[in-house]
Amino acid sequence: MKEVKNKSFANGSVYCLKLSDGFLIETTDTFLPYYTKHCYNNNNELRNNILASRKERWMIGASVMSGCPVRCKFCATGKMKRWRNLDSEEIIKQVKFILDKNNKINPSVSKEFKINYTRMGEPFLNIDNVKEAINYISGIYPNTHHYISTIGLKDSDFSWIKDNITLQISLHSLNEERRNNLIPIKNLLSIEELGKIRTKSKLKTTINLTLVNELDFDLEKIKKYFDPKYFFIKLSPINKNVISESNLLGSGIIESINLI
Repeated sequence: MKEVKNKSFANGSVYCLKLSDGFLIETTDTFLPYYTKHCYNNNNELRNNILASRKERWMIGASVMSGCPVRCKFCATGKMKRWRNLDSEEIIKQVKFILDKNNKINPSVSKEFKINYTRMGEPFLNIDNVKEAINYISGIYPNTHHYISTIGLKDSDFSWIKDNITLQISLHSLNEERRNNLIPIKNLLSIEELGKIRTKSKLKTTINLTLVNELDFDLEKIKKYFDPKYFFIKLSPINKNVISESNLLGSGIIESINLI
């Protein structure tokens, strides 16, 4: 695994890594003040210019594939012409890569050490390797919070989502037809079926809405299908890229918002 390039910002970095067979992946390293973990019912805006450190909230964003076969209409991964699943070792190595970059900090002392399986790929199309990586990382760092983002495929087994493992569902629209257009893959669970998902995680399941159009938001359907006892609603902006531009989606309807 070789670092190809990176981009740094105020609270972290994003890396492009090349695998042994030439496939590329993206891995991120970010941190935030711990209070942002509990910013419910409002924007996750920073209270001041103090970004804290990795000893508070340390988050590593890992890819589970190089490229992705789903090709969501606003995701930059869609510009990659080929894709493949990563094996568990390639997922684990991303975490080790970031830890090596910050070897003076032990993640065990962080108030929250979180692995976000939210970069390239759909975890439930590579679930055996994802679970193996989670088990390995948790064996070394038992305090790790694993955050798995899925589009919600039929026949997915959510029974193992428990304790420090949390589920995020990428919904993006509360209109079934529009959702199927934004996420152009067969075998999606319906919105009603998604609302019936229950896990044994310490945290609620996140419903993520990357809002492209005002028609994608329907408060009555949220109330109908997603019981606040089990679900947390997150509104996300589009990170403008060549794919979102080519599909005439621009930056969506959220112009400025600070999210975890």
